[in-house]
Amino acid sequence: MTITYSYGGRIESGPLIYSGIHIHAYQQKRRISFFLINSADPSNRNYILSESSRTKMAGLYDKQAAIYLDARPRYPSEWFSMLASLTPDHSLAWDAGTGNGQAAIDVSDHYKQVIATDISEEQLKHAIKHPQVQYFHSPSSMSEDELVNLVGGENSVDLVIAATAVHWFDLEKFYPVVKRVLKKPGGVVAVWSYNSVQVIPEMDPLLKKFYEATFPFQNPKVMYAYECYKTLPFPFESVGVGCEGQPLELDMPREMSFERLLKLLSSASAVNTAKEQGVNLLSEEFVKELENAWGGAELRTVNFRSYMLAGKVKL
Repeated sequence: MTITYSYGGRIESGPLIYSGIHIHAYQQKRRISFFLINSADPSNRNYILSESSRTKMAGLYDKQAAIYLDARPRYPSEWFSMLASLTPDHSLAWDAGTGNGQAAIDVSDHYKQVIATDISEEQLKHAIKHPQVQYFHSPSSMSEDELVNLVGGENSVDLVIAATAVHWFDLEKFYPVVKRVLKKPGGVVAVWSYNSVQVIPEMDPLLKKFYEATFPFQNPKVMYAYECYKTLPFPFESVGVGCEGQPLELDMPREMSFERLLKLLSSASAVNTAKEQGVNLLSEEFVKELENAWGGAELRTVNFRSYMLAGKVKL
């Protein structure tokens, strides 16, 4: 039996063995479902991934919130300058799924006020303080009208962003809110994410192996990110920064130490989900392989392959 999966926008097939576990999958209607097969008893199929409720979604990053701020890369300032140039006014921005506020802080360089919301209260506890940024908890129980009012009301927002976040959202709820709060004309919504990292040829195959091994422990929604947002619904008129089905491809190089790279890998929600199910995706043996491939360099350039979509409300 083989695995069919999406990686970096490519559909690939092949057997996948990790930590002594054979991982198999089948793809159905652009969603990838996974199950484990015990090699000692192939008839024993243990389904380990199911569609999580929005309530459970809030806890996916809670346990890694303390290291998330230090582990995740800051986005290039040029991205925010580019987005700011697309909006005629710079009064109010909304960072949806702000996490620890990394993107919100950079948005505040261009907008007088930033409303930053997140479903995770634990993430917000670690958010970066800034006089122009206001953080609000936005639980899944919040109604559309409540969220519109929280953000600023109808036709009030110049820029909406979701930085490495929109693939987690209930899009049927999020997009109508965006369309209501964006200024018309002039308001812009931008979403982006990265789906893999590249370091050096000796290390990249190991990183690919790691990311493939996380698939069975991922929420199905994260596959939008692994498919480079090419399958992400985006019902907005293009403003020249990608369009539905064709996101703008970007590189995000960052200087990192090996220790920080490990923090980045360990901050993935799938790592904690796997650990809770008795699977250590960052075993001592595997970490040693990574370290040997890294070599003796104190710092290396780590490139995050990134993808962005931006648009405005269709009038």
